[in-house]
Amino acid sequence: MNISKPPDNSVSDRRIALFRKKLLVWFPVNGRVFPWRVKGAGTYVLLVVEVLLQRTRAETVAAFLPHFLQRYSGWSAIASSNLDELAATLKPIGLWRRRSPALQGLAQELVAIGEKWPRRRDELEKITAVGQYLANATLLFIHGEPHPLMDSSMARLLRRYFFIRPVKADIRYDRALHAAAYRILASGHAIELNWAMLDIAASYCKSRKPLCVNCPLRQSCMHYRYLVKLR
Repeated sequence: MNISKPPDNSVSDRRIALFRKKLLVWFPVNGRVFPWRVKGAGTYVLLVVEVLLQRTRAETVAAFLPHFLQRYSGWSAIASSNLDELAATLKPIGLWRRRSPALQGLAQELVAIGEKWPRRRDELEKITAVGQYLANATLLFIHGEPHPLMDSSMARLLRRYFFIRPVKADIRYDRALHAAAYRILASGHAIELNWAMLDIAASYCKSRKPLCVNCPLRQSCMHYRYLVKLR
């Protein structure tokens, strides 16, 4: 393979199946343990965590979550809260000036519609603070549909493993990247596969100094095979 000219973005069914298999073998034993991943965590916890996770490390949110849930046990508690107090609560995890009004606006709109998340994407994305990522999380966790939790970490893992070259600088609009993700999730276990991809990206496929030699995907990873082993 001429590594100076990456291949096109087509990914074979065989490689998709192999990737899925490796993730599903690895995750039950090695996946990260977080309070929102325990059985019975509830949809409020699953979705409010996705808001808190935006641009914040999962370990930071995990340490912060018990204190947050003690103060705000549901969407109605956030909706009726004092905004300054909500901002002060969120301050330890950062971005509180932007996160607090967005989170409260989201909660207020949810309470107004009886806390029933719409199933249609266009209706979801009309709600305050709901963009592509949170809409996908809602469709995944609330409605049981196979949608990717596509962030920069997952995008990096998929691009490296499959050698998917960037089509759009903004990952939200990169069709090849999302097409691969949806194919991975299409045959079931969508939640576990999402979490497995995020965990491997966080633990091994780091943006700087990736730990390729320890990665459980290395033997079939295009990045490792053609860019790391040949150095």
